[in-house]
Amino acid sequence: MIAGKAVLLVIGGGISAYKSLELIRLLQKASVHVVPVLTRAGSEFVTPLTVSALAGNKLYSELFDLTAESEMGHIELSRSADLVVVAPATADLMARQVHGLANDLASTLLLATDKRVLMAPAMNVRMWEHPATQRNIDILRKDGVLMVGPNEGDMACGEYGLGRMAEPDEIFAAIEAALSDGPLKGKRIVVTSGPTHEPIDPVRYLANRSSGRQGTAIADALVAQGAEVVFVTGPATAPRPEGAKIVEVETALQMRDAVLDALPADAAVFSAAVADWRMAEESGSKLKKDGSGEPPALKMVENPDILKTVSKLDVDRPRLVIGFAAETDDVIGNATAKRLRKGCDWLVANDVSPGTGIMGGTENSAIFVTDDGAEQWPRMSKRNTADALVDRIVEALA
Repeated sequence: MIAGKAVLLVIGGGISAYKSLELIRLLQKASVHVVPVLTRAGSEFVTPLTVSALAGNKLYSELFDLTAESEMGHIELSRSADLVVVAPATADLMARQVHGLANDLASTLLLATDKRVLMAPAMNVRMWEHPATQRNIDILRKDGVLMVGPNEGDMACGEYGLGRMAEPDEIFAAIEAALSDGPLKGKRIVVTSGPTHEPIDPVRYLANRSSGRQGTAIADALVAQGAEVVFVTGPATAPRPEGAKIVEVETALQMRDAVLDALPADAAVFSAAVADWRMAEESGSKLKKDGSGEPPALKMVENPDILKTVSKLDVDRPRLVIGFAAETDDVIGNATAKRLRKGCDWLVANDVSPGTGIMGGTENSAIFVTDDGAEQWPRMSKRNTADALVDRIVEALA
């Protein structure tokens, strides 16, 4: 239930600002206290009187409003709500947050708040696709900013594509999810995902076909249950999860260090497909053919076993350590032996033999291995697999 919660709603400048009025109505209907902040550009599209009347609350717009500062200073305002929502979130507003600018009330509030921030981007399709905007989006997500939208469709400028602000009911649903106190609220969980890349020379590396989809699905499901998620990912192709703290790594050594830095935690889920081997020495120059017809000798060493390292910790071992195993033969036997060898509490095994389409695909067929034995789960989407696993995590931790 979100009744009684407070939302600080920042309305940016854009034609979609009119949707913020319907969003306020939905929040009011749910008994959510709305404190509106209207940027100067936003006031070109919706009037202060309309916003204030719908919210049933004083509207804030000026950083140096002496009356507002005496009643509720901008620092207190930034921390008085349970969630800060920016709708529409313009390219300019997002860029200013990325660079830590604070030259108006909205940007100052975003910099000073200690609450979660949810943004609903809205802009022209070319602006959305511009590399600068995409870089800013990546940074904001890594900083833990939640995103809803944008959607694809016709735009006021006459163009078509991604950039339309999400509809009010979609934004409301995202607010509801962000404000809900799930069973894992207060729990910190580390999730690893994707492959690792182990450099051979400046242009080549050892890797595998992991897409990172399963790790992202697990992180999304954990966030939805209220967990604080630290998402340590190799160079995966899957989108990063919303609402998690993102830590990007490349190699197994970097992933191990990032995981240990993220501890202590209540649970750790090791879904990454970490390369077993790395070069003993990375070549500083591209390896070339020498005309002999013989390939160069690649001297490799074993990578650290991150799952075993964390499972065997004397200090800061999570209450629940969950491993993943990609197997092609005797899946149950190999997975059962691996769980005991690694020392983890649970292990999720996948049959990735040729023809299954599991590795890099959108579905999974998992075997859940614990002290009680092996349980075969039906083939289903990776999100449904994640939900099934997170249900078990909730039972164990909540």
